[in-house]
Amino acid sequence: MLPTARPEVQALIEEVIALRRDFHRHPELGFEEVRTSAKVAQFLRESGLEPREGIAKTGVCALIEGPVDGPTLMLRADMDALPILEETDLEFASQVPGKMHACGHDLHTAILLGTARILQGMKARLKGRVKLIFQPAEEGPGGAWPMIEQGILQNPKVDYALGLHLWSDLPCGHVAIQSGPVMAAADTFQVLIHGKGGHAAYPHESADPIVAAAALIGAMQTVISRRTNPFDTAVLSVTQIRGGSADNVIPERVEFSGTIRSFQQPVRDFLVAQLQEMVPNFCKAYGVEGEFHFHQGYPPLINHPVPTGWVEQAVKKLGLPRAVQATMGGEDMAYYLQEVPGAFFFLGAAPAAKERTFPHHHPKFQLDERAVPLAMELFLRCVEECLCTE
Repeated sequence: MLPTARPEVQALIEEVIALRRDFHRHPELGFEEVRTSAKVAQFLRESGLEPREGIAKTGVCALIEGPVDGPTLMLRADMDALPILEETDLEFASQVPGKMHACGHDLHTAILLGTARILQGMKARLKGRVKLIFQPAEEGPGGAWPMIEQGILQNPKVDYALGLHLWSDLPCGHVAIQSGPVMAAADTFQVLIHGKGGHAAYPHESADPIVAAAALIGAMQTVISRRTNPFDTAVLSVTQIRGGSADNVIPERVEFSGTIRSFQQPVRDFLVAQLQEMVPNFCKAYGVEGEFHFHQGYPPLINHPVPTGWVEQAVKKLGLPRAVQATMGGEDMAYYLQEVPGAFFFLGAAPAAKERTFPHHHPKFQLDERAVPLAMELFLRCVEECLCTE
């Protein structure tokens, strides 16, 4: 049985869920969250706050100040949807073809709004302040860093940061929290192979980039399996390949691309250096030329022990089951945690019916709304751990 949240949370559940469903019906992609951010600002004003709008295009920020000076704790929610055609049977399914909240950001935004209203009512207890930020474009190209560049961590200076992600891989009410690496660096790469085209019946007269690409894709996995310390987790996945236009023609060029995931900066640097050396040398053995292009993505997300401890205490006091979980997925919350101590945690929201449980970014993705009051209560208790201690 799930624990009961405080009365102030209980009184807001229906309104928060209605907000969530409205966001779900009207999904907006990264840096296009015009309607969403307007609704966020309106709700904050109705809650007695004075939101700042237009940060990094569509970001919103509000500040709740207590009567006694103290640290500034930032709570963050992401607002953007994904370019996915929704295939659920939900009454509040997306009304925008090709766009869907398939990762839970609609819930994250609604939950933080409800939390903001309750915090505004309890600000007399705060020894410090809470900065609420509603961020665009987490799914890409990334809204966290533009918000940082525009001063979101200043005026007042943020001392700690917390973020929450509802998770379809965890049973409803379970919390995954741990100190240290939690989410991976999410980098991408592109390999270009230049050969000599010709007739497919006479391969000896050509330099075949397809044969080189096929061999190279397999060989690149040895950078993980044979050159990386097995205690240093890393993933390399080739996800796209393009080359050729006819059955009887060897093409001049093949290209493929994919992603590299890692938890530690030295491992990240090692993998890139190995691949930059390997690709041209390997291709040379096949009589073709190879280029490796690396594109740095979100950094690894590293939880700090102090804010992690607040979450752990909140989970313990609520009596929620706790899990330890890291994921090779990426999250631009990592940029904030590079700048200030913080923690990012997962709250299970898997639907009760297994046939309704799908992974994040799936067109049939769904979450259990029973997680709403638990998420609000967790945020509130973390604020109390940080700012309301005697």
